[in-house]
Amino acid sequence: MPSLSDLQDEYEFLEADDRYRLLIDLGRALEAMPDPLKTDATLVRGCSASVWVYPTVLDDGRLHFLADSNAAITKGIIALVLLTVQDRSPAEILGTDIEGALSPFDLSNQLSSNRTQGIPNMIALIRATAERYAN
Repeated sequence: MPSLSDLQDEYEFLEADDRYRLLIDLGRALEAMPDPLKTDATLVRGCSASVWVYPTVLDDGRLHFLADSNAAITKGIIALVLLTVQDRSPAEILGTDIEGALSPFDLSNQLSSNRTQGIPNMIALIRATAERYAN
Protein backbone atom coordinates (compact mmCIF):
# COMPACT_ATOMS: atom_id res chain seq x y z
CA MET A 1 0.00 0.00 0.00
CA PRO A 2 1.25 3.50 -0.74
CA SER A 3 1.82 6.02 2.02
CA LEU A 4 -0.99 8.45 2.74
CA SER A 5 1.12 11.43 1.61
CA ASP A 6 2.09 9.74 -1.68
CA LEU A 7 -1.53 8.91 -2.30
CA GLN A 8 -2.58 12.48 -1.51
CA ASP A 9 -0.03 13.86 -3.99
CA GLU A 10 -1.40 11.60 -6.71
CA TYR A 11 -5.07 12.14 -5.80
CA GLU A 12 -5.02 15.93 -6.01
CA PHE A 13 -3.97 15.88 -9.68
CA LEU A 14 -6.63 13.42 -10.80
CA GLU A 15 -10.02 14.09 -12.39
CA ALA A 16 -13.14 12.71 -10.69
CA ASP A 17 -13.29 9.46 -12.70
CA ASP A 18 -9.63 8.76 -12.05
CA ARG A 19 -10.16 9.43 -8.33
CA TYR A 20 -12.86 6.75 -8.32
CA ARG A 21 -10.47 4.35 -10.04
CA LEU A 22 -7.74 5.15 -7.51
CA LEU A 23 -10.11 4.36 -4.63
CA ILE A 24 -11.20 1.13 -6.31
CA ASP A 25 -7.56 0.10 -6.82
CA LEU A 26 -6.80 0.95 -3.20
CA GLY A 27 -9.65 -1.29 -2.09
CA ARG A 28 -8.41 -4.12 -4.29
CA ALA A 29 -5.02 -3.88 -2.60
CA LEU A 30 -6.49 -4.52 0.86
CA GLU A 31 -5.36 -7.69 2.55
CA ALA A 32 -8.06 -10.34 2.07
CA MET A 33 -10.51 -10.71 4.93
CA PRO A 34 -11.64 -14.32 5.36
CA ASP A 35 -15.40 -14.77 4.91
CA PRO A 36 -15.87 -16.37 8.37
CA LEU A 37 -14.81 -13.01 9.90
CA LYS A 38 -17.60 -11.16 8.07
CA THR A 39 -20.19 -11.42 10.79
CA ASP A 40 -22.73 -9.17 12.44
CA ALA A 41 -20.14 -8.49 15.16
CA THR A 42 -17.64 -7.06 12.64
CA LEU A 43 -20.21 -5.18 10.54
CA VAL A 44 -19.89 -1.38 10.68
CA ARG A 45 -23.31 0.14 11.34
CA GLY A 46 -24.60 3.12 9.37
CA CYS A 47 -22.85 2.42 6.07
CA SER A 48 -24.92 2.27 2.90
CA ALA A 49 -22.82 -0.70 1.75
CA SER A 50 -21.79 -3.59 3.96
CA VAL A 51 -18.45 -2.90 5.64
CA TRP A 52 -16.67 -5.27 7.98
CA VAL A 53 -13.68 -4.39 10.16
CA TYR A 54 -11.84 -6.98 12.24
CA PRO A 55 -8.97 -6.00 14.55
CA THR A 56 -6.03 -8.24 15.27
CA VAL A 57 -3.20 -7.62 17.71
CA LEU A 58 0.36 -8.11 16.51
CA ASP A 59 2.97 -9.67 18.79
CA ASP A 60 4.28 -6.24 19.79
CA GLY A 61 0.81 -4.92 20.70
CA ARG A 62 0.20 -2.91 17.54
CA LEU A 63 -3.22 -3.21 15.94
CA HIS A 64 -3.69 -4.63 12.47
CA PHE A 65 -7.12 -4.36 10.87
CA LEU A 66 -8.68 -6.61 8.28
CA ALA A 67 -11.52 -4.99 6.37
CA ASP A 68 -13.81 -5.58 3.43
CA SER A 69 -16.89 -4.19 1.74
CA ASN A 70 -19.35 -5.44 -0.84
CA ALA A 71 -18.95 -2.14 -2.75
CA ALA A 72 -15.71 -1.32 -4.59
CA ILE A 73 -15.54 2.41 -3.82
CA THR A 74 -16.53 1.87 -0.19
CA LYS A 75 -13.77 -0.72 0.08
CA GLY A 76 -11.37 1.94 -1.20
CA ILE A 77 -12.62 4.40 1.40
CA ILE A 78 -12.01 1.95 4.24
CA ALA A 79 -8.55 1.25 2.79
CA LEU A 80 -7.87 4.99 2.90
CA VAL A 81 -9.05 5.16 6.53
CA LEU A 82 -6.83 2.20 7.43
CA LEU A 83 -3.78 3.90 5.91
CA THR A 84 -4.00 6.38 8.80
CA VAL A 85 -3.93 3.74 11.55
CA GLN A 86 -2.71 0.38 10.25
CA ASP A 87 -0.08 -1.39 12.34
CA ARG A 88 0.11 1.32 14.99
CA SER A 89 -0.13 1.02 18.74
CA PRO A 90 -3.48 1.74 20.38
CA ALA A 91 -1.99 4.93 21.89
CA GLU A 92 -0.78 6.10 18.46
CA ILE A 93 -4.20 5.42 16.96
CA LEU A 94 -5.91 7.36 19.74
CA GLY A 95 -3.50 10.25 19.12
CA THR A 96 -4.12 10.26 15.36
CA ASP A 97 -6.41 12.88 13.87
CA ILE A 98 -7.95 10.49 11.36
CA GLU A 99 -10.44 13.04 10.04
CA GLY A 100 -7.65 15.59 9.64
CA ALA A 101 -5.48 13.08 7.79
CA LEU A 102 -8.36 12.36 5.40
CA SER A 103 -9.43 15.99 4.90
CA PRO A 104 -7.07 16.66 1.94
CA PHE A 105 -9.00 13.99 0.03
CA ASP A 106 -12.21 16.06 0.40
CA LEU A 107 -14.29 12.89 0.25
CA SER A 108 -17.55 14.59 1.22
CA ASN A 109 -17.34 16.79 -1.88
CA GLN A 110 -15.91 14.11 -4.17
CA LEU A 111 -18.38 11.33 -3.38
CA SER A 112 -22.11 11.07 -2.76
CA SER A 113 -23.35 11.33 0.81
CA ASN A 114 -24.43 7.67 0.59
CA ARG A 115 -20.81 6.68 0.09
CA THR A 116 -19.39 8.86 2.85
CA GLN A 117 -22.06 8.58 5.54
CA GLY A 118 -20.40 5.58 7.17
CA ILE A 119 -16.91 7.07 7.48
CA PRO A 120 -17.53 8.49 10.99
CA ASN A 121 -18.78 5.06 12.08
CA MET A 122 -15.67 3.35 10.65
CA ILE A 123 -13.48 5.82 12.52
CA ALA A 124 -15.49 5.44 15.74
CA LEU A 125 -15.13 1.65 15.59
CA ILE A 126 -11.37 1.92 15.07
CA ARG A 127 -11.05 4.36 17.99
CA ALA A 128 -13.21 2.19 20.25
CA THR A 129 -11.00 -0.79 19.40
CA ALA A 130 -7.86 1.21 20.20
CA GLU A 131 -9.38 2.33 23.53
CA ARG A 132 -10.23 -1.25 24.42
CA TYR A 133 -6.66 -2.42 23.77
CA ALA A 134 -5.01 0.65 25.34
CA ASN A 135 -6.36 -0.27 28.77
